[in-house]
Amino acid sequence: MNKEFFRNLENILYEQDLKLKFETFFDFYDDFKRELFIFDHEYKAVLKDNIHPNLSVKKPMKIRRVSKINSNEALAKMLHSIAHIEYSAINLALDSSYRFHGLDLSFYRDFLKIADDEIKHFKLLQRALRELGFEYGDFVVHDNLEAALKATANSLKYRMSVVHRGLEARGLDANPFVVKKLQSTKHALKTFLEEILNTILEDEITHVSMGDIWWKASKDEKESFIQICEKFKEFSLAGKVLNTEARLKAGFDEDELKELESFYHNRGF
Repeated sequence: MNKEFFRNLENILYEQDLKLKFETFFDFYDDFKRELFIFDHEYKAVLKDNIHPNLSVKKPMKIRRVSKINSNEALAKMLHSIAHIEYSAINLALDSSYRFHGLDLSFYRDFLKIADDEIKHFKLLQRALRELGFEYGDFVVHDNLEAALKATANSLKYRMSVVHRGLEARGLDANPFVVKKLQSTKHALKTFLEEILNTILEDEITHVSMGDIWWKASKDEKESFIQICEKFKEFSLAGKVLNTEARLKAGFDEDELKELESFYHNRGF
């Protein structure tokens, strides 16, 4: 029997038990690939808080970054912050699949694939945290990605640009610096963690590319990406140093990257 896509996806998006959330998603994704869903594009999407209730949430500027990995706890804090980005990315991909209706089937295929990848990333990081004696939820997290979800809930163009082409691309910029930090440690998990970060980088290039494709399909010629960066200046959509190679693979062009560097440099970034 066919099931309704958006109603079932809503239950997964707002499920707060991680084990149940992931198990239900995998069943849902299998059914999607088997084409068992019908799509009620008139279904009214709702907007709720979907941060995991066991997390202590603070504004990004209130959280001290890990500068040196000189203990298991310091390493765990760094991994926890990455795990939170991956968990938030799960919800962002699910929310994009749930919130935007009337699109080609390939849109939903793309963003469910992103959610599937992000769950796999999260579970790898969760495994590493447990090896260190910690759990997801043991440290404070920021609400930046949750805020971006809410700020772009009414616009496909802004969701694709701010979240999937902006904040996810910022993750491409951050990845080499995290790898460099890891190289300073002789921890037994070092090789495993480097493998996780390499997997995340390669997958995130694909994810940003998907965001790039759908942003270009939804944008108008009157508003450039830099203008969107200005409109949403509460979110920094680029790292201090751009990962040029990864961004070019993901759909940015060289002129655009020069504009992006200049824009954030002029803002004193």
